Amino acid sequence: MPPRNSMKRSAFELWGHGHTHSELKESLLKYPTENMLPYLQKDSSYRINVFTFNKTLEFAERIKKIDALEYLPFEGTVSLKNPQHVFCLLEDYGIDPNNIPDDPFYIYFGRWIADGQRELIRSHSVKNRHFIGNTSMDAGLSFIMTNHAMVKENDLVFDPFVGTGSLLVACSHFGAYVCGADIDYNTIHGRGRSSRKDQKWRGPDENIRANLRQYGTEKMYVDVMVSDASKPVWKKGPLFDAIITDPPYGVRESTRRTGSHKDHNKPADGIYAESHVPVSQSYHLSDIFTDLLNFSAEHLVMGGRLVYWLPIYRPEYTEEMIPLHPCLRLVSNCEQTLSSHTSRRLITMEKIKEPEDSDSVAHLSDPGFKPYQAHNAFREKYFSGVNKKFGKEDVNGE
Repeated sequence: MPPRNSMKRSAFELWGHGHTHSELKESLLKYPTENMLPYLQKDSSYRINVFTFNKTLEFAERIKKIDALEYLPFEGTVSLKNPQHVFCLLEDYGIDPNNIPDDPFYIYFGRWIADGQRELIRSHSVKNRHFIGNTSMDAGLSFIMTNHAMVKENDLVFDPFVGTGSLLVACSHFGAYVCGADIDYNTIHGRGRSSRKDQKWRGPDENIRANLRQYGTEKMYVDVMVSDASKPVWKKGPLFDAIITDPPYGVRESTRRTGSHKDHNKPADGIYAESHVPVSQSYHLSDIFTDLLNFSAEHLVMGGRLVYWLPIYRPEYTEEMIPLHPCLRLVSNCEQTLSSHTSRRLITMEKIKEPEDSDSVAHLSDPGFKPYQAHNAFREKYFSGVNKKFGKEDVNGE
């Protein structure tokens, strides 16, 4: 198992808790004195921190809350810079930034034990990354996805919509070998316009390999290739320990695949010239998810995990909109709110059996197939905020 503390801020020994400060006091006074005394001696030093979640307190308010803990038998000396013991008061004000209560929902107090690996989020911030794009995944979210996939040392991980490789960076940190694919030739080769404000064009060394080199994990880089996720290019059979990806939604990046409805343009002999650049057509979100699940069922090892983001129009969301597959078990479904009417769900699935021929079309008889076809209009709903064009299938508005 890989380290699971990259998302944890800190670990504490809990001494007391409650919905109010009165309940907290009652709980703390019940905590065994013999457990407290080793950290409250006269010859020791200590500091009390106040952490608030979803609310910012002025310095004076924090001091007031610390002073209210005077009933605790502290006998040591206060040391703000280098204390022997650190204690923390934690107040939870919920998760809605638009509706912050005056008083916390819950309060905790305890002894600080250790911090997690939160520094990974800072050290891997895309702000300081060598090669980025308009849709590069946030470092914190990348590590969350890596943890959901249970990526560990010597795993082989694949991202079929690799972009600038943010997910490969996170997976390689835990010792996994990484590879990916994307339909965008310029992104794969680090060409075209730069996403940085002070830079017009990408430099010759801006590529995914350079990103891994930046973090000292270049040896874990297998390769990336230009490939259409809707077309089979891999030999059949299990290969990957995890597939982690963020498919395009048609908002900041297009949802395209190779192909054309104009079949008369195809050469009579079926052979294109070497310089031929294939045209593209719309790639509906429901098709993206169907192809992704079929690909994962075929190419994940048994017990391997698929982790991906699913865009949602919140007023219409039901659990039936989550794509399912006979070979994949739904492990978790978590929401990240994007706006008042849109969000995306982090979907984690685990392979439970090898695919049969009928499994690739099982979604057609799935009662949830029509509901999750509604994803095809996500782009219009994202920009409008209301369901004015329900039933319109082309997410690119063409």
